[in-house]
Amino acid sequence: MSNEPNTNPQNIEPQDAELQQEVEQGAEVEASEASLMDELTQANFRIEELEQQLAESEAALAERKDVEMRAAAETQNIRTRAAKDVEQARKFALEKFANELLPVIDNLERALQGSSAEDEATKAIYEGVELTMKGFLASVEKFGVVQVNPIGEAFNPENHQAIGMQPSAEFPANTVMMVMQKGYILNDRLLRPAMVMVSQGGASVDTQA
Repeated sequence: MSNEPNTNPQNIEPQDAELQQEVEQGAEVEASEASLMDELTQANFRIEELEQQLAESEAALAERKDVEMRAAAETQNIRTRAAKDVEQARKFALEKFANELLPVIDNLERALQGSSAEDEATKAIYEGVELTMKGFLASVEKFGVVQVNPIGEAFNPENHQAIGMQPSAEFPANTVMMVMQKGYILNDRLLRPAMVMVSQGGASVDTQA
């Protein structure tokens, strides 16, 4: 009986084929893993790139919104200022013209003081002038001109100009007891202060007595 190893090609080739197949499969797996790692790396790079683009887009959008909000606020401020300017211009456009009318009203009042409704000789003149003045005041009042006739009211230095003070038992102290010239206001703006005499009160009368 012989002890020589069996070198039959039919016994060796199947083992080599299996080994070769395993090697090839291992190489394919490594190649597949390498390809997968490469795809994952590229995917990560792409994700980072997209995240950066998203962040840039969000920052640009936030900046644009801020600019739009500032522009809207500025536009609203401009509209508010323009509306206020128009309102002021509308209210006080007649200021110069109204000031020119005040002497006319003063003359009508002087004409009333120079006539009397009780005197038959001047009654018709008085009534005509009074009617004219009432109509004139009603007309200018429609445009914001209001007469200031503060007799009996407390003295107000913002609307009244005191030309003197006198003792009076009839009027309390610091009260307008006489109006020499009426004042006028145009839409809450003083056109002309009323020229008045202010009462010192009754104490001074008692002191002088």
